Amino acid sequence: MKADALGCVAAGARLIASLEGLTDSDVRRASLLPDWTIGHVLTHLARNADAFTQMLQGALRAEVVAMYPSMQARSADIESGASRSAEALVDDVCTSTDRLDQQWSTATEAVWRASGLTFAGTVPMTEVPWRRWREVEVHHSDLGLGFTFTDWSPGYVRSELPRMQMLWASRQPMGLTVLPDAALAAAPAVRLAWLMGRTAIDGLSAAGLF
Repeated sequence: MKADALGCVAAGARLIASLEGLTDSDVRRASLLPDWTIGHVLTHLARNADAFTQMLQGALRAEVVAMYPSMQARSADIESGASRSAEALVDDVCTSTDRLDQQWSTATEAVWRASGLTFAGTVPMTEVPWRRWREVEVHHSDLGLGFTFTDWSPGYVRSELPRMQMLWASRQPMGLTVLPDAALAAAPAVRLAWLMGRTAIDGLSAAGLF
């Protein structure tokens, strides 16, 4: 958990550093995610940080707090925030990230023994740092601003890759749960990016997990 929180903080710092100099025209450009501009991705990252902050604050009060009121509310917040100026978007990411970083540093043992609620169900708060780490690393590369999956931190790749390989195996017919040779031969970050639908590997169809 502590390593995940430290990884998350470092990933957030790299993200914020890469946003320096963004212009209004930049944030209107298409991101690498279908139908989302760079402004959409930045708004999502900010609201995701706030959602995890709220979960941690709720755990401090011994309450199980939901990340978002509903999927519709989440989507509406992203859509309404995406058209803001570059200055407003970057400031939102910076301040929401800082608020979450403060929560990591002040969380008590009782907080880490608690749970929160996501769309997938109840999750232990000990998973929250890793979940945020994933959001920052992956969506940083989704911005299309020069940071790619090859820049994902080695610690994140080591943490995520076994999880994604297990997910892939769980979706395969019984007896066919070993990754294809071409995937196994790829560098870890490339293999992970293929599993997450962020790149192609010659000779393989899409992993199909997302």
